[in-house]
Amino acid sequence: MSSRFFSQCLLAALVVLLSLPVLAVLASWLELDRQGWALLAGMGSTVLPGYAMTSLILCLAVALGVTVLGAGTACAVALFDFPGRRVFEWALLLPLAMPAYVVAFAYTDFLQFAGPLQSFLRAGLGLQGRLLPDVQSLWGAVLVFTVCLYPYVYLLVRTALAERAVNLMEAARLLGAPLRRRLLQVALPLARPAITAGVGLALMETLADFGASSYLGIQTFTTGIYKAWLALDNRAVAAQLATVLLFWVAALLAIERTAQHRLRFADSRGGVRSGAAESQPVRLQGAQAVLAWLVCAGPIALGFFLPVVFMVRPLVQGWGQWHWDSFLAWSFNSLWLAGLTAVLATALAVLLAFTARTQVRGVHRWASELVGLGYAIPGAVIVVGLLLPLGWLQSLVPQWPLAGWLTTTSVGLVWAYLVRFLAVALQSVCSGYARIAASLDDSARMLGVSGRALLWRVHAPLLRRATAAAGLLVFVDVMKELPATLVLRPFDSDTLAVVAYQMARDERLGEAALPALALVAVGLLPVLLISRTLRACEEPRH
Repeated sequence: MSSRFFSQCLLAALVVLLSLPVLAVLASWLELDRQGWALLAGMGSTVLPGYAMTSLILCLAVALGVTVLGAGTACAVALFDFPGRRVFEWALLLPLAMPAYVVAFAYTDFLQFAGPLQSFLRAGLGLQGRLLPDVQSLWGAVLVFTVCLYPYVYLLVRTALAERAVNLMEAARLLGAPLRRRLLQVALPLARPAITAGVGLALMETLADFGASSYLGIQTFTTGIYKAWLALDNRAVAAQLATVLLFWVAALLAIERTAQHRLRFADSRGGVRSGAAESQPVRLQGAQAVLAWLVCAGPIALGFFLPVVFMVRPLVQGWGQWHWDSFLAWSFNSLWLAGLTAVLATALAVLLAFTARTQVRGVHRWASELVGLGYAIPGAVIVVGLLLPLGWLQSLVPQWPLAGWLTTTSVGLVWAYLVRFLAVALQSVCSGYARIAASLDDSARMLGVSGRALLWRVHAPLLRRATAAAGLLVFVDVMKELPATLVLRPFDSDTLAVVAYQMARDERLGEAALPALALVAVGLLPVLLISRTLRACEEPRH
């Protein structure tokens, strides 16, 4: 009974911690600040419709871009065989290692009016004035988000097509269907749920972004939340803007979940292995092989290699300006915050998954759904949702320094990180538990092993890979997190993400390059992990 009571208390505590930001944001509508909204509306004709229109146009353009790049590259590597295909299978995931704000810094520095490209063109061609559109614009944001986020669509579409598409394409060929008809009537219907799910994930990241949107001067809901909070000093309006953004994200989340459920038809490997010898990807030669190679190489160059090259140039130019003591301090802050959050998130995920598996019937589904909402909530909404109730408590009990305690220590940061990224750890741990047969638990109980001993002696050894992957993914996500860190970090305790953003905003690209490239190097770790996992899963097919 005591163990069951402890589990229920743990679940209740998780419910409170994870639901507080959303509940606080929704409760902000109980007190409508008409004066604040009037002031916000007065900051440039129609600000709120402007936020909505900019966000809508950005989402539509990014959705189109990631669909074309993600689905096109996935079809190329899953359905066709051409020189370099095996390299492209993992290299197309490299842009996942690039934070969007780093890509925005790189392209802005290289393509701006005083940048090396336009300067070279003016000198070489004898021209004057601006030769390229301004990157710090809506089209620049579309480019940045598209090349950074298309791997979400690529990953899901490639997985879906790799399961059955090759066999079905071969069957359609034997029935006389030409290649175009096979692509449109076989591959596309198979990939449609995966495309929808991938686009939903990409758009949630787009709406949650603050660094790239702010740097490029795009007035989205996320930047509007910070403007209302910091420029207007109006928490109620900021919370109500956060509510509007939250509804957008909830709609995208519902679409993504529906699409993920529809992906079940492609999960089975029945028939794939038996037909692997007869059904192979279509081999391309000549111009078709060159076209497929260019289709795959273009997104990798735009989303990874060119931004890295663009950031190396200011890094080399500003090498002598660096204060290594400061860089080491920023790195230490980032590493210990990410490490602490990764350990806590993994431990909580293991406890939650173990409790759902062994003690509380039906808790797994609703607890997982609740925790999953955290990853879909933008960092700006989490910040508002955490600080708003503390401000209310502070006004009720002025002698308690609650808000100061949360923002002058790392407690608030770790809390926000856990709300945001616990879902990542739980998903990985649950995937590990899915591979542990329930009969193993029954056998252990028959031998007298139950309760915590079951977790430590039976489950823990079998969950080593899953927990390691969970910790790694959370670690990297925390290293790159910007909005929550920017607001909640203690004084004089900057991280690599904050320093990179602030220096780039101050046009100190030479100093911003090193922390930005350090974040890219850390981001490569989960990319390599995902690539290795995909290769292991697809080995029987080749």
